Amino acid sequence: MNVALIHDRLHIKTFWEKRINTQCQNADSEEQRMNKSALKKLRGEWLVRLENRTKHLKSLNDNYIRKMKKTADQT
Repeated sequence: MNVALIHDRLHIKTFWEKRINTQCQNADSEEQRMNKSALKKLRGEWLVRLENRTKHLKSLNDNYIRKMKKTADQT
């Protein structure tokens, strides 16, 4: 086999191995960055707040409807 072809194959193989390793490292660092992010925690906190607000508003509405029914029944 020609020495130039072997050299080219090794060069191409080395090139792609470096590209693959770089991509893997970038993906790992991005995953670590996302895991360290406070975004998930903030989203969870906001969901709890919204659920509590919705429950509170629903109970206020239910109480208002009950009061209106009582006043309508009394008249």
